[in-house]
This record gives sequence, C-alpha cells and structure tokens, in this order.
Amino acid sequence: MVSKAGQDVTSVPPGVWNAVRPYFEKESLAAFFVGVSSGFPYAMIGATLTTRLAQDGIDKKTVTAFTLAFLVYNLKIFWAWIVDGVRLPIIGRLGQRVSWLLLSGLAVMASVINLALVDPAADIGATVLAAVLVGVAGATFDIVIDAYRIETLKPYQLGVGSGMSQYGWRIGSAGAGALALVVASRMGWSAAYMACAAFALPAMLTGLFVGEPKRHVVTNQKRALGDVWSSIIGPFTEFFQRAGAWLVLLFILVHKIGDTLANLTFRLLFDDLGYTNDEIAIYDIGVGFWAYLIGIFLGGIIFARLGLKRSVLIALVLMGLSNLGFAILAANGHNNLAMAGAIGFENMASGYGGVVVVAYFSALCDLRFTGAQYALISAGASVVGRFLTGTTAGALIDALGYVNFYLLTTVAALPGILLFWIMMRTGMVDSAMGTAGERNPQSGN
Repeated sequence: MVSKAGQDVTSVPPGVWNAVRPYFEKESLAAFFVGVSSGFPYAMIGATLTTRLAQDGIDKKTVTAFTLAFLVYNLKIFWAWIVDGVRLPIIGRLGQRVSWLLLSGLAVMASVINLALVDPAADIGATVLAAVLVGVAGATFDIVIDAYRIETLKPYQLGVGSGMSQYGWRIGSAGAGALALVVASRMGWSAAYMACAAFALPAMLTGLFVGEPKRHVVTNQKRALGDVWSSIIGPFTEFFQRAGAWLVLLFILVHKIGDTLANLTFRLLFDDLGYTNDEIAIYDIGVGFWAYLIGIFLGGIIFARLGLKRSVLIALVLMGLSNLGFAILAANGHNNLAMAGAIGFENMASGYGGVVVVAYFSALCDLRFTGAQYALISAGASVVGRFLTGTTAGALIDALGYVNFYLLTTVAALPGILLFWIMMRTGMVDSAMGTAGERNPQSGN
C-alpha cells in the first residue's frame, strides 16, 4: 500500500531480523497490552452474557435482543470528540490519551461489577440497563485504546501493531470468557463477572509505563461553543472530502454484516445442541484461541507479501466462507469434531482478517482526529450486523432453522467482497487514505 507521501506503509528492510524486530518493539508491545483490555468488555456483554441468559432460561428473542447493547459501541462517534480534545482535571497532566485510559478503565471495571450484581431471572430490566452501561464504558475505553494504538505505532508498524493488538484482543476476550465460564460453574455468575473486571488493568498500566503517544497531535482545548461544534464536525468533514470516501464508508457499513450476524448467535447454537460450559470452554475458547493466533500469524505474513489490497480481499472471502462451518455443525448436531472444525476455521479467518482490515482502517485516520475518525470507522463496521442481530436474528433462527440461517449469513458477505473489488479497480483504496499511514504526515509529527 502506498501512502499519500509516496511510501509503502507495509514495507520493512529485507532480512529475517528486520521482519521479526517490529514484534518486539515498544510500540508493538504496547498495542498488545492495550488490546488485552479492549477485548474483555465485549466478552462480558457478548458470548458470556448470552450463555448466562440462556442458562437462566431466558427465551431466544430476548437473548438476541441483548445484542442491541452493542449498538452503544456504534454510537461512540457522538462523544469521541470529547476523548480527543477535552482535558481532564488533575490527571490530565499525564497526557490526553493516558489520562483518558485511566478514567475509562475505571469506568469499565465499575460497570462490569454492576452487571455482576444484577439477577437476569429476577429483573431483566435491570440487566438490560447494566449491559448498556458496560457498553457505554467499553465503547469509551475503545475510543481511547484505538487512538492510543494508532498514534503510538509508526507507519511501518501498522501491520505488525494491528496483529499484536488482535493477539491482545483475543487473549483478553478469550481469557475473560474462559475465566467467566470456569468461575461461574463453581462460584456463580456474580463472582465470575467480578473476577473479570481485572482485565481492564493491562491498558491502564501500559499508559502509565509507556506514556503519551509521540504521534499524538495536540488540538485546541474545547472552550467556546464554536470550538465544540468544530470538534464534532471537523473529523467527518475531513474524511468525506477525500476522493471515494462515500464508497469507502459504504464498504465499512456492509463488509461485516454476515460475520457479525453469525458471531453473535453461536452460543445459542451451542446451548441448543447441548454443549456444557466446560465443552464450550474447550472448543469455542480453547480451539478458537489457538486458531485465532494462527490466523493473526498468517495475516502478518500475507499482509507483508501481498500488500494491503489483495490481503484484505482474501480476508473478506474467508470471513464469508467461515459461516458455512456452523451450518454444517447445526446439520450434524452435537458433534465435537464438527464444532472444532467450525470454530477453528472461523477464528482463523477472523484472526487473519483482523490484522489486515484493522491495518487498513487504522491507515484511514487523520492524526488530528484519530479517536473520532476511528470511532466512526469501527462503529460503522458492525452497526448494521448488530442491529439486524438484535432485531431479527432470534426470529430468523426460529423461522429458518440454524442451517438456513448460517447459509443466509454467508450470502450476506457478498456485497462487501464486490465493493472492495470495485475500490481496488478504481484506485479508491489509495485515494481515501489518511495521514496515519504516512511516514511524514503534514501534521508535523
């Protein structure tokens, strides 16, 4: 991929050590540790909460409706400007990104503990509110973490750093999910959620030890009403002034519909097929964890060999095909080999896609508006799938059955594949790139 500055974002000097060295650099390691904390709130209101609700006897339509809590992540674009420009009192002296890492990390811990204390069977309304609060805190944490990662990484580290972030995200998500299942089986769900709150600490400690990102562009503090409005509208105005920006946004919106729709229903399938918590921990989390790591490793290699455009196109195809495995699992019933195969391929595809797609989305950002623009991109990437899951997934499963449902999610991947192919052919992938992908951005950093 060639940036506006005319230099390849993915290029590194030849040689084995030069290819391996970026993985051990401070910036890449920081991306890993903040990724650990980024993954766990998702697990708390995703697969883990789905299992908790299903085991409490909550019906499918209500369980899938809980995925609407994820829509809070898609609304984060409306307060991302606060994270970008509002200086916090007292702890603000630690730096804009570090101070917000600490504040949002504490908010996530508090909201997860609050979710631990509610009883879904006794008060489903309180559980909805608690899940939404975790979503708000987790979304804010994500804004800071994504901005911290992008601004900490150098342009040539974007591929490696995205991979390290995905490693961390998977470890945080899988670790919290596995810990929750194991603790819940022995001490109950309240103790499980409280234990998982500690997963917010890696990002907070990383901010304290590594410090403020060197590529962070300090913007004017928001004091007057006009400054606030400029802060809100500025990131979006800059993005949509780029050539091909609207088609890029359309791609962002539709490329992951099938993948999101399928992923948020897996635990319902496992529960209906009679898998125990321990079996889910072994296959969904255990096998899935290692498959995901393999996918990330392959993503880093293929990204470096084939470049951004071809590697992203391959990712889109693999993520679409991965849903077929769950149609096969649903057709076979309680079958450990089929579950291992479906989970393994899906996680390998997600790991690979996570590296190359996140690297692409990161490079789309302007360093003056990193938090707001990445919030726009990441929110758009899943909003359609999450909305469809929350409003229709349960009914679709009841009407079509699991096999046809997962076949439908495979077909839903086709528009994203076609759009990216068009963007490749017309040059829009390059024309819409931001300064985060430049070695010497005009921002001065």
